[in-house]
Parts: sequence; C-alpha cells; structure tokens
Amino acid sequence: MVRRRMADIGLHDVEIDTIGNVYGRRPGRQPDPGLLVSAHLDTVFPRETDLAIRQAGSRVYGPGIGDNSTGVAGLLHLAQAFQEFDLPNSRAIWFVANVGEEGLGDLRGMRAAVERLRSSIAAVIAIEGCDFGTLHHQAIGVRRYRIEASAPGGHSWGNYGTPSAIHVLTRLAARITSIEVPRSPRTTYNIGMISGGTSVNTIAQHASMLLDMRSASAAMLTDLTTQVDRLIRIAAAEYSDVQVSSEVVGDRPSGEIARDHPLVRAAVAAYHHVGANVNFQQSSTDANIPLSQGIPAVCVGLTDGGNAHRLDEYILPANFGRGSRRCC
Repeated sequence: MVRRRMADIGLHDVEIDTIGNVYGRRPGRQPDPGLLVSAHLDTVFPRETDLAIRQAGSRVYGPGIGDNSTGVAGLLHLAQAFQEFDLPNSRAIWFVANVGEEGLGDLRGMRAAVERLRSSIAAVIAIEGCDFGTLHHQAIGVRRYRIEASAPGGHSWGNYGTPSAIHVLTRLAARITSIEVPRSPRTTYNIGMISGGTSVNTIAQHASMLLDMRSASAAMLTDLTTQVDRLIRIAAAEYSDVQVSSEVVGDRPSGEIARDHPLVRAAVAAYHHVGANVNFQQSSTDANIPLSQGIPAVCVGLTDGGNAHRLDEYILPANFGRGSRRCC
C-alpha cells in the first residue's frame, strides 16, 4: 500500500527492498548528497491485533495510531506536498518507510537504508507520529540480552530439589535488579519478558528472559553490561547440571550532534514557525543509526497523543497540520 501510494504521488525509483523498506525519491536540481526522510512502518502489536480506530471527543484511538501510523501518514503527506506544489529542493530527497524500529527489530530497517543510501545522503530526519515539539538529536545507546537457563527438570513432588530453570533465572533476575545505576548520565535497565516452564507441577527445564539496558553514556552502558555479564557467569557456575547463557539480541549505538548544529537549528526554527515549544530529549530512535555513523540526524514528532504501546493508544489530531507544515 505504501509503495503504491509513493508511486501514485509520482516519486522516482519507488521500490521495496528485501527486508520490507519502501523507498521513493524526489530528484533535486543539484547532484547528491541529499536528504533522507523516514518513518517506521512497524508497531509493537502482533499481526492479529484488531486495528479498528474510533473517535471520542478530540481523541482518535487505535493500536499503533501514534507510533507510528501517523508518522507514516506524515511522510506520505510531505512527499505529496513537494510533488503537488512543486516545492523547491536543491538536492534529492529520499522518502523511506522503514521496518524494524520497534522491539527486537534492532533498527534493521534504518541500518539497511543508511547502508544503501550512504553515498546519496548528507542528513537524516526521522518522523514519529506523536511528541509534537519534541526534538531528538542525542541518541542513547541500548543493549538487549536474551538470557536462557536449562536444567534437568522433573516432577514438582517426586523430583523436588532438582534445579529448576525458572528458579535459577528468577534468582539471577533478582541480582540484576539490585544493580545500582547513576541518574546522571541517565542509565536504566528493565527485564521486559520472562517465559518458560511446562506446567504448575513441573520443575522447569527451560526458561528465558529479555533484558533491556540503556544509557546516555557509552561508557556507563559498557559498565552496566559488564556487571550483568559477571552475574550471568556467577549463575552459570552455581550448578553443575544447569546451563545459563546470554545472547545479544539488540545493539542500538549512541551518537549525537550539537544543539547549535545547522540541522538542529533548522528543526527548532520550523517548530517555532508553527508556534511549538521545543522539548529537547535523549532517546533511542531510528536517528541512532545515522548519528552513530557521523551523519547528522534528528527525530521529530508530528502531533500529540498518549498511551503509546497500548491497545487504547490515541492521538490528538489538532496539531497534525502544524506538525506536517514544520516538516515542509
């Protein structure tokens, strides 16, 4: 649908790559490098989720409507505005609807887009549906682990005392959550999912959990992961018949540009032009990838909303027009 819409708008070189990114180009009057403008296609919700929307007062509700259906709509609206009104762009603009921004996607869509267009772009603007007035030019680093435990297991009565993979993992989780992290530079961690076991009366043979670690400082993120690695090794050494292992399932690199960088100043001026107050934030977005590779990038929001990543997610469409105009 997005590919067809880009083609209908009249963009050039419209194509879907092997991982699902959709590309379209508006040629410039001068040679490359140009600009990449992106919005991620994916949401946190499984395929079977009912995506019906409803309106209640000034709010429009729907899973993923703000993060990031509104961002994709803004991307296409921006491309249409350039085409319909023949807005001037001295260099080419690549419009990319990318995959893999959420969850364990590990920014694979933006990684692929930057790799493909590296010689053709000089800057990147990532669009998010919500957080009107928010400007991200500092990308926090994120490391994600899948930690697994395997044990002999057995019957909860007959084999009582046999190590349980769930017990081993929950003890490890308790130790991890006792780690103290600094408030400045801000550093966080979260065990987001735990799974395993067979039944209530079965000693679990397998269990796993997903750990998210973040920091505004690359050094502090390294220190946190070092502490977690040490605790994993301790857990693995406590039992002769239990295996504990970890796998990196997400690695979002950090990076930043200065607040007085021309791209940041341009984004601030655009927000001010439509009457928005600018809120500078450190975050993990698609802008992480170009920023980590020395390519100037910002992430901006189009409208207001709330309840992100919930089934009752909503947007307040009132600011969408202003947010779209600031992108132009």
